[in-house]
Amino acid sequence: MAMFAPFTTRPEIKGTFGAVSSTHWLASSVGMAMLEKGGNAFDAAVAAGFVLQIVEPHLNGPGGEVPIIVKRPQDDAPRVICGQGVTPAAARPEAFSELGLKTVPGTGLLPAVVPGAFDAWMLLLRDYGSLPLETVLEPAIGYARDGYPLLARAVSSILPVIDFFQKEWPSSAAQWLVNGRAPKPDALFRSPAIAATYQRIVDEAKATGNDRETQIERARICFYEGFVAEAIDVFYRDRPLMDSSGTPHRGLLTGDDMAAWRASEEASTSYDYAGFTVHKTGPWGQGPVFLQQLALLKEVDFSAMAPDSADFVHTVAEAAKLAFADREAWYGDPRFTDVPLSQLLSDDYNHGRRRLIGNEASTLMRPGLAGGEANIAAILALAGSEPTIGPGGGEPTFAPLPEVEGDTVHLDVVDRFGNMVSATPSGGWLQSSPAVPGLGFSISTRAQMTWLTPGLPTSLRPRMRPRTTLTPTLITRNGEGYMALGSPGGDQQDQWSLIVFLRRIHYGLGLQASIDSPLFQMRHFPASFHPRECVLNRLLIEGRFPQTTLEALERFGHDVRIQDDWSLGRVCAVSRQDGMVHAGATPRHMQGYAVGR
Repeated sequence: MAMFAPFTTRPEIKGTFGAVSSTHWLASSVGMAMLEKGGNAFDAAVAAGFVLQIVEPHLNGPGGEVPIIVKRPQDDAPRVICGQGVTPAAARPEAFSELGLKTVPGTGLLPAVVPGAFDAWMLLLRDYGSLPLETVLEPAIGYARDGYPLLARAVSSILPVIDFFQKEWPSSAAQWLVNGRAPKPDALFRSPAIAATYQRIVDEAKATGNDRETQIERARICFYEGFVAEAIDVFYRDRPLMDSSGTPHRGLLTGDDMAAWRASEEASTSYDYAGFTVHKTGPWGQGPVFLQQLALLKEVDFSAMAPDSADFVHTVAEAAKLAFADREAWYGDPRFTDVPLSQLLSDDYNHGRRRLIGNEASTLMRPGLAGGEANIAAILALAGSEPTIGPGGGEPTFAPLPEVEGDTVHLDVVDRFGNMVSATPSGGWLQSSPAVPGLGFSISTRAQMTWLTPGLPTSLRPRMRPRTTLTPTLITRNGEGYMALGSPGGDQQDQWSLIVFLRRIHYGLGLQASIDSPLFQMRHFPASFHPRECVLNRLLIEGRFPQTTLEALERFGHDVRIQDDWSLGRVCAVSRQDGMVHAGATPRHMQGYAVGR
């Protein structure tokens, strides 16, 4: 088959030393600098991850979370580091119903969970990295202290909340406004409070002596039991603050919640497909939905359809509808709910489900297994039932710009030793919750992804992991790391990344060509973000697809909504093959970059 979309917006990076791809050029450059200092891929990921907190503050922050998938050459299989913090001990459904709430608010203090990113990065650095704590934190501290060019899209996220910050969240006004106004796009912006927070952690860690692991452990204590946890505890108890319900509320998160939690490591969830093994998080994240889509597509003859054809788009979209219906019906924290994952990924189950993919677009949510329909019915009755009042709710969007599905950040790293890592940090967006005084950052509002109705897989429970949308991907071939990829984009992450993967392995496109090719997504389930609205059978597709494809999709019965040509997806990827490292990065939003040599 002739190569599809051979033009690329930038060269695919190739070399032998190492490569970093992320959603911001500064983070990619910092990651590469760690490799040049003699660090490995995991050191590079940690340093890049902390820089992303600073330079993309509208999409993630120090108070956010991150799932990470890692692979060393000597490991039999990749491992998952879970940096998804849990709900507070006081977060019970009755605590919200007593406040007259039907759903967990999308902003403010109430939806807070324990911020998990810091401990996840520390666990990665301690057990997989090699560089000192001060070395990997220095770039982030430097940018926060001395300044960095603030993205126009970050400014666009601040503009709608200026009055709200000044009236309701004064601590955020102090952190993000300049003389009561929005900062200027592309001008140097400083976050001195965050710089001071991280510098104090480094100083306290260094005071323990020169042992690397002892310093890292002290840093973890500083954050979860020391001055960081104390500041959060005081602020969340202090006074009610406005949230998306339209009413001020105090928070539920306490210092005890912080002290009781630490990041954890576990086996990946995997699926064999076309000679590759795809590794994802467990069902506490949406990651297995990528695997379910592969299981449904396993017998599809992709050689019989072009990658820009209506047949390709229709088949992939219909498989996604079935997989995401199961996500809604069954996924949740396995410590609190029984997720029938082995059955959902089994050949027998998917052989039967595959027959549901016909020549017409489905307008139904069709989960499999007994009990799934009842769960879906309960969820659909709640979806969108409580509107968002005021700014900052839902996925981060950019008010002066066309509303696009894109949030969060992502990074991938591969080094000359064969180490590989994929991570999708998020949470703690500047517009999602008030900045904690003295710390300079906001706390994750991920509890908005739980339901208050009991008996559902994602029903709110104390100290559970909300079912996060964050979903890095790591792929092995013959037991060795082959590719790491991922994307921001909430519910869309495991659609965009899947399409890039399919184009790479079935059509022979390079990483950059696969990323640059036009993308699409379906909306056929309640959104994971407040107000959890549901739109069935909607297909969003970039206008770069052939007109014949767009017209045929309408004939299939899809509710087609044509999007701007470069608006969907922010996929980044690295790979290791044929003795070389490769990397590509999305041109969308004009800020992601891949570097390497």
